[in-house]
Amino acid sequence: MTDRRAFLAAFAAVPVMAHLPHDPPGAAAGRAASSEWDMSWLDRLTGRHKQVFDVESLAIPLIVVANYLRGFREVMNLEYPDVNTVVGLAGGYGVNANDAMWARYKLGERYQIKDPDTGTWAVRNTFALRDPMPKGINPEHTVQSLQKRGTIFWQCNNALNAMAGGLAAANSLPVADVRKEMIDNMLPGVILVPAHTMLLGLCQERGCTYEKL
Repeated sequence: MTDRRAFLAAFAAVPVMAHLPHDPPGAAAGRAASSEWDMSWLDRLTGRHKQVFDVESLAIPLIVVANYLRGFREVMNLEYPDVNTVVGLAGGYGVNANDAMWARYKLGERYQIKDPDTGTWAVRNTFALRDPMPKGINPEHTVQSLQKRGTIFWQCNNALNAMAGGLAAANSLPVADVRKEMIDNMLPGVILVPAHTMLLGLCQERGCTYEKL
């Protein structure tokens, strides 16, 4: 019994911090680097219902998002902020780009998207709200309309870098210049994120359900 008491007394004298796990090498530097990215928008995902849309195809992605929101409005009388939607784009930069980028880099031809009004490869963003809208396109199925209903749009930085490299090579331009141009000409409100796959996980950790488009 005496030995046991002596052991416990000696153990209690050891500083508690000595038993806590230490940061791995470079952890502090990693935390500092994170300040380059504003992730505060994740705190807006507080709705009773929330879904992240992993967009790969540009055929009908925004129609699906609008249908999701319409379902909650018509069936449960719920809108933002009770319903949260996030549209995550990696290779689908064209959805997030303004008309100038579509015209300059022939994004319609790149994505095989034709303008409904002309029947030729689009030289303007057919996913953007405008007046008048191209024939056959519902204004509710546009980036700006969905943003007004609380939808968050992001662009993957990794995918943007890869596309910048391709566009730069095809047009004999410096990659850094093309990358800056791509970022400067995204539609207002679009968020540049470090990695598409990372944010898909973080949204699901915040309670978002997941749908692949």
